[in-house]
Amino acid sequence: MELKRVVVTGFGAITPIGNNAKEYWENLVKGESGAAPITLFDATNFKTKFACEVKNFDPLQHFDKKEAKKMDRNTQLGLVAAKEAVAHSRIIEDNVDKNRVGVVWGSGIGGLETFETEVLGWANTEIPRFNPFFIPKMIADITPGHISIEYGFHGPNYTTVSACASSANAIIDSKMLIQLGKADVIVCGGSEAAVTASGVGGFNAMMALSTRNDDPKTASRPFDKDRDGFVLGEGAGCIILEEYEHAVKRGATIYAELLGGGLSADAHHMTAPHPEGLGAYLVMKNCLEDAGLTADEVDHINMHGTSTPLGDIAESNAISKLLGEHAFDIQINSTKSMTGHLLGAAGVIEAIAALGTIIHGIVPPTINHFTDDENIDSRLNFTFNEAVKKDVKVAMSNTFGFGGHNACVLFKKI
Repeated sequence: MELKRVVVTGFGAITPIGNNAKEYWENLVKGESGAAPITLFDATNFKTKFACEVKNFDPLQHFDKKEAKKMDRNTQLGLVAAKEAVAHSRIIEDNVDKNRVGVVWGSGIGGLETFETEVLGWANTEIPRFNPFFIPKMIADITPGHISIEYGFHGPNYTTVSACASSANAIIDSKMLIQLGKADVIVCGGSEAAVTASGVGGFNAMMALSTRNDDPKTASRPFDKDRDGFVLGEGAGCIILEEYEHAVKRGATIYAELLGGGLSADAHHMTAPHPEGLGAYLVMKNCLEDAGLTADEVDHINMHGTSTPLGDIAESNAISKLLGEHAFDIQINSTKSMTGHLLGAAGVIEAIAALGTIIHGIVPPTINHFTDDENIDSRLNFTFNEAVKKDVKVAMSNTFGFGGHNACVLFKKI
């Protein structure tokens, strides 16, 4: 059977550097850092005392009090991003068949704040008492449920859980569902809200987080010699994917075509990347093959680039291996230098950034570069510290997760 084409007709975001997609993009281009001292809990006694939190978020500006109490922050953020994307796409105004609209959502952890609060509350009492909304607030799959309830979407509805690759997997699953004719439109994306005591404490115990408490804004420094771990972030992003002919028929604005989706596994270690970047190489190779493109057609790659000592080297080596000499001709970057690591929401947030390069002809910078790392090829164009104007026709975005889960998406100008 001939596979259907898939295009992007809307998107939304709520991030540490902007509470909607427009603010997010503008601050990416400016090179703004979202890192600051933690306000969501008392981090005084933690090794890491800062994070990339969503700023000025008041749930009561988006939901009534009763509704807000039934949702974890993770779901609140997800629903806000989804509402923006749905409005952007105008699928409601155009009266699309809601039986043919699905929701596929990614979250690596789910309602961590809810789990933490409920367990601590029970531990401090003699009689076990729990909120009746404890389980539905906590489970990772509840966000797409809320989105479908909000709009009456009756199509495919589920959550992908693959650590930091979760929302990228959601995008790829959505692409395949539309290609196979299982849906006309998929509301896809991801959300995460793990800036909690257990989230920060857990990653600290792994020695995964930067401890640059004296200067949070320069702590996320992908590819820099003195990087010392990632900065934890939170937020949500949403992309509206639609079958091409369906989008054309209703007169939708088409922002790009989702041409490729690649998947692979490192099969190496629970948390460390393959030292030669094998999984990263394979996932990009698989993505290009899925798109039917060659390596020399790529103009831009938004890298996973977490600012970890091992990960940045492995991914850089994989790009050099895949692209050869062409690797030195394209603009690559890591927007995590500004947003921090949004875990399960990273894939979609960075896919939106990659889309922005196609729409606006600008590649946002990798900020906080001070000293070259001799283990990373300096001929690679990491777009250090300043945005670069570039006519981007093909953009890729990499996302890798604990467990060796790798996902890569590719967009093409249309």
